[in-house]
Amino acid sequence: MNYYTNVLKKYAVFKGRASRKEYWMFTLINILISLIIRMLAGGQNTEDLFLIISIVYGLGILIPSLAVGVRRLHDTGRSGWWLLFNFVPLIGFITVIIFLVLNGTPGDNRFGPNPKEVKIIPIS
Repeated sequence: MNYYTNVLKKYAVFKGRASRKEYWMFTLINILISLIIRMLAGGQNTEDLFLIISIVYGLGILIPSLAVGVRRLHDTGRSGWWLLFNFVPLIGFITVIIFLVLNGTPGDNRFGPNPKEVKIIPIS
């Protein structure tokens, strides 16, 4: 759950890098929340209410989802503009998924320090 809340804390931060774990844990929790909302919408009397809740949730999570996606692409050394490749039918979606699954570049890259590396500050 920390990965989900950490992404929400960086609501519109498109700079920097996001590890694979951060991106995929956020995506997993986001999918689970969406599924729960849809399951709760099973009743006929409450369908409109849950549709509204689903739309509000989707709009509220849109910017953090884009931001973590851009940071994840930055971790692989690619520009966040690659997310637009999703609009190319089939091949675009597959290509972006492959980029999101790839391991990040080791060490620092042009987008910032490696999110996996733990920086130890010496105490003197």
